[in-house]
Amino acid sequence: MADIEAYSQAQLSSVLGSASARKLEQAFGYLTVGELLSHFPRRYMEIGELTNISELPLGEEVTIVAEVESVTQRRMQTRSGFLLQAVVRDAMGPAQATLRMSFFNGFEAKRDLQVGVTAMFSGKVSQYQNRLELTHPAYSLLESAEDADPRPIPIYPATAKFPNKKIREAISLLLPRVTDQEFPEFLPPQVLKKMKLSSQAMAFHEIHEPDTAGRGYAARKRFAFEEAFLLQAALLQRRAHRRLQPAIARGGRTDGLLAEFERTLPFTLTEGQQRSGIEISNDLVRAHPMNRLLQGEVGSGKTLVALRAMLQVIDSGGQCALLAPTEVLAQQHYQSIRKLLGEWGNLGELGSDPRATRVDILTGSMATNDKRRVLLGAASGETGILVGTHALLSDVVGFADLGLVVVDEQHRFGVEQRDLLRSKAISPPHMLVMTATPIPRTVAMTVFGDLEVSLMKSLPPGRAPISTHLVPLQIPQMQERLFARIAEEVTKGHQVYVVCPRISEKALEDDAAPQLVDPEEEPGEKGSIAPKPPSMTVEKMMELFSGLPEFAHTNIGELHGRMPSEEKSATMADFDHGRLSILVSTTVIEVGVDVHNATLMVIIDAENFGISQLHQLRGRIGRGGHPGTCLMTTWLDAEHPSIARLRAVESTTDGFLLAESDLQERREGDILGASQSGSRSTLRVLRVIKDSKLIERARTEAEEVVESAGGLDNYPLLRTAVENWVDEDMQAFLERG
Repeated sequence: MADIEAYSQAQLSSVLGSASARKLEQAFGYLTVGELLSHFPRRYMEIGELTNISELPLGEEVTIVAEVESVTQRRMQTRSGFLLQAVVRDAMGPAQATLRMSFFNGFEAKRDLQVGVTAMFSGKVSQYQNRLELTHPAYSLLESAEDADPRPIPIYPATAKFPNKKIREAISLLLPRVTDQEFPEFLPPQVLKKMKLSSQAMAFHEIHEPDTAGRGYAARKRFAFEEAFLLQAALLQRRAHRRLQPAIARGGRTDGLLAEFERTLPFTLTEGQQRSGIEISNDLVRAHPMNRLLQGEVGSGKTLVALRAMLQVIDSGGQCALLAPTEVLAQQHYQSIRKLLGEWGNLGELGSDPRATRVDILTGSMATNDKRRVLLGAASGETGILVGTHALLSDVVGFADLGLVVVDEQHRFGVEQRDLLRSKAISPPHMLVMTATPIPRTVAMTVFGDLEVSLMKSLPPGRAPISTHLVPLQIPQMQERLFARIAEEVTKGHQVYVVCPRISEKALEDDAAPQLVDPEEEPGEKGSIAPKPPSMTVEKMMELFSGLPEFAHTNIGELHGRMPSEEKSATMADFDHGRLSILVSTTVIEVGVDVHNATLMVIIDAENFGISQLHQLRGRIGRGGHPGTCLMTTWLDAEHPSIARLRAVESTTDGFLLAESDLQERREGDILGASQSGSRSTLRVLRVIKDSKLIERARTEAEEVVESAGGLDNYPLLRTAVENWVDEDMQAFLERG
C-alpha cells in the first residue's frame, strides 16, 4: 500500500502549487490528493440533453447552450451583497427565445458572463415575476455553440471562490498519476467480477472525465459499493470479534423474580413483546455477549421487554445498567420500573421481600450523599438495576457483577460511550440497545450491522388511536379554534402538551409581546396577534396563556433544558400527577415521557421539526386509553416545500413509512455519523434509500469474505482499507477483541 499512500496522501500543494492548494483548503477543507479526487460530481451536463429555451418545462432540470445578451447588477435590499442577472438568447434553438439567469453574489459569473459570451448552462427552471429563470445555474464557457464538448461536463459541489471550472482544472492535473500501480485494487477480484465494477483507478478517471454520462454514473456505483462494502466488512468484523468474546450465560431460574413478576402482570403481552422477549432470553443464555437492537414504535412496550431481560440477569446473580440520554427520561424509566416491579423492586426497605431487588438512579445533579449511597449499592451488588444518564460513564461508577447494559435511544450515544459502560463489567456484559425511532431496513443494516435486530410493531392494549391535523394559523378562525380546543380538553379533565421549538428568542424578540389575531381588535391590543408574528417560544407561550381569560384558573407549567434538574423533576411530577393541566415545553418530552391522562398535543411552528421528531412527539399522547389528537401549527403558505413534510406526518401513523420520508429529506450524514457508526467520515457517495439494493449486495459479499476461512487476512489490501476507513475507537475495539 506504499504507492497509494504516497500519492493519495500527498499534499495538494506539492501537485497544484501552494496558491491553489490554499484556496481548496479554504473552500472545502481538502489537504491531500485523495481528498480532492474523492470530490465527486453531482451530475453531468450533456449535449444530448439540450433543451430549447422556448420549450423549457417549469420545475425541471434542464441544460441549454445560450449566448449572453445583457448583464445587470444591483444591490440586494433584504440581504447583503448583490444580485447579478444575465439575459441569454438561445444559441441552438429559436433565436428570439431568451431566459434570465440570476446569481446571488455571483462574483465568478460577473467575471465570466460578459455580453456575447456563449456557455452551456444547467439548472432547475423556476418562475419569478411571471418570467422563467435559472437561479445559480452551473455553466461551462464555450468558444461557440458549435464547440460544445460532446463529452459530458461534470457538475461538482462548488463555491463562489472555487467554481466548477477550477475544480475540473485542478482534478485534471491529478488524474495522469491515477494508475493501478498508484491505486492498487483492494476489493476482492471475485467481488468486482460479480458486481461488474471498474477498478479503483479506472473509476476515478471515469467519474471525473467520462466519455458518456452513463460511464460516470457507473463509476459512482463503484464508489458507492466500495463505501457500503467497507462499512459492512467493518461491522461484520466487529460482530465476529464479539462472538469470540466470553460472556457469563444468564439463564435465570424458574422460581426467581422474573417468574413472580410475570405471574402478577395485569395484562397479556403483545405478540411483538413475546417474540422479542424470547429472542433476547435465548441470547442471554449463550456464552458470548448478546448485542441486540430492540426497535419498536412509540408506545410499543419496549421498557417492559427490557425489564424482563433485566430480571432474567438478576435471577442469574448479575446486575443491570440502563443508560438514558436525559435526566427527564432517566427519571421516567426509574419511576416506570419501580411502578412495574412494585414490591419486587424495594429491597432494603421496611418489610421488603428478601427475593426482591433494588432499583436506583444516578444523575449528574444528585446531591453528594445520594450519589455516595447509590455508588455503594452498585459496587456492593445490592443494587440490581441502576438507571442513569452519562453519569453512569464516570470513573467512580463500579459494579460487583454487571451482566446487562441497556441503552435507550441509542442514537444519542456514540460507539465509544457504549463500550465505556461495557468496560465496567468483569467479563463482557450482554448489550441491549433500544430505539423508538423506526428505522428502515437498509438504515438498520448500515448503522447497526453488528447487531441482531428485534422488531416490535404492534401496540399494547389500551393504546388509543392518534389523529393528526395541520393548523394554518394565517387563518384567524384557526387561531381562535386552536385555543378553544385546548380549553375544551382541559375542561374534560384531560391534560395538554404545548411544544415550542425554542425556549426564548434573542433579547430584541423577547421584548415583543405575544398576541392572538382577533379581526375585531386593533393589532397590539391585549389578546391580538400580528398576521406574521415572530417564532413562538416557551417564554412567549407562557406569557400568552397568562393573558387569555379562559385559562385564568388553569394550572400551566413550563419545562425546558435550562431549568435546574430538581425543578424539571418537580414539574414533570406535577404534570404526571395531574396538578398541571397544560405543560408548555421544548422537545425535552420527545421520548420516554408517559402521562396517561394527556390527550392533546399542540406543536407550535411545526415546520421547525423533522418528520421523526414530530412522530416521536405525538407518541406522548393517547397512552391511557383515551383517543389522542395532535395539532401541528404553521404560518407557512400551502405551497411552501416544508408543508409536504407536515402533510406526510398528518397522513399516517406508520413510523416506518415516515422514517423513509425523513431519510429522503435529510442527508445520510445526519444519520450515519462518526459518533454512531465508527466511520471516520460521513457517507460521501452512498445513499441508504436510493442504494438500498447495493447495500444488501455489499452485505452479502462482505459476509462471504469476512466469514470465510482466514477472513480478511486473505486480502491484505482490503484489511488495510478497512482499518484506514474505520476510526480509532472502532479499531481499538477490534484490537481489544
